[in-house]
Amino acid sequence: MTDTINKIDTAFLFIFGVSFAIMILITLVAIYFLYKYHHTKHPEAAQIEGNLIAELTWTIIPSIIVIAMFWFGWTGYKALRDAPADSMLVDVTARMWSWKFTYPNGKTSSELYVPANTPVKLNMTSVDVIHSFYVPAYRVKMDTVPGMQTYVWFDTGEPETYEILCAEYCGVRHSFMLSKVIVLPQEEYDAWISTEEKPVEQPEAITILENNGCLDCHSIDGTELVGPTLKDIYNRETVIVTADGEKTVKADEAYLIKAINDPSSEIVKNYEDMMPPFAEDLSKEDLGKLIEFFKTGMPAEKPGEKGAVIAENEGCTGCHSTDGSELVGPSFKNMMDRDVIAIKDGKKIQLKADSRYIISSIVSPGEYIVDGYDESMPPYDYLEDEQIMALIEYFNTLKD
Repeated sequence: MTDTINKIDTAFLFIFGVSFAIMILITLVAIYFLYKYHHTKHPEAAQIEGNLIAELTWTIIPSIIVIAMFWFGWTGYKALRDAPADSMLVDVTARMWSWKFTYPNGKTSSELYVPANTPVKLNMTSVDVIHSFYVPAYRVKMDTVPGMQTYVWFDTGEPETYEILCAEYCGVRHSFMLSKVIVLPQEEYDAWISTEEKPVEQPEAITILENNGCLDCHSIDGTELVGPTLKDIYNRETVIVTADGEKTVKADEAYLIKAINDPSSEIVKNYEDMMPPFAEDLSKEDLGKLIEFFKTGMPAEKPGEKGAVIAENEGCTGCHSTDGSELVGPSFKNMMDRDVIAIKDGKKIQLKADSRYIISSIVSPGEYIVDGYDESMPPYDYLEDEQIMALIEYFNTLKD
């Protein structure tokens, strides 16, 4: 536990402890007064003059308590705001409903990778609405605001994985705006930051859509999300709402470019005006690749390709490698059908990692804990059957 966390926890514990003690004291005094000064014992009320000692006591002691609370709170606040000069800098961009982390060498990721025992300062902003970056384990929470920069800092501590949440309601998929802080030993972090990760081979346009958060609102398989699906979008007849009323247009190249660069000018009927403009975020080259993708549609999927995308989007590859290397959890490499020593109800048992076991490990990971690993994986019981089977297919492709 870092010094900053200690100071914050001390402030919380002191305020809670004093508040609890005062509650008990007031309750006991109230019960005593109910008995001592019951009206049956004192049918006639007596006039009680002021008592200087009592008045000084209930003025001075609470003042000291409030000053002490302020002191502990101030030291915790100062610890949160005074980032060390040698802090590692990472830029954070929030958008509905994903996080983007940009490192000093230009590398980006959807999860925050940091070296162990290192002060890290996050310079944060938002491209659409107010979000709130919250890492409970580090006791940090700060709003990300469009048009301005905020920051938080923390000492990473020992290698571990921590949850990142959005603590400011930001729309219908607010609860899906999750990520992780992945703390790696220095040598593992150096290896990660210096290599270009390509967890899945996929059309370049899909990568552009993922990196810009498009797939958080628009599906590519026909599923209805917050925004219109991108499947078969090119030349599709679309009813739009403008300042002059409703009209039907064909989603040709000119329309799609305008819808991406200036989405608020023409809103698709039955959808809300919540998409940010991408005129400054997308290069002409990337925009052209998206338009070409919309024209031609999705190419035929390779075996396991859909599952690989799901594993990446759900953050699975932050804890499980695909090449046999050891991370927070077991590697996906050669995982299917291998023998596993697991712990259930405190006892070690041997299992075969068949489809049934893998599905159980995804939906209810706490039921069987692989020996040698911590119980840290959250349940993915919200995944649809089709998504789970796509993951199984993907894991099968990682067998030698």
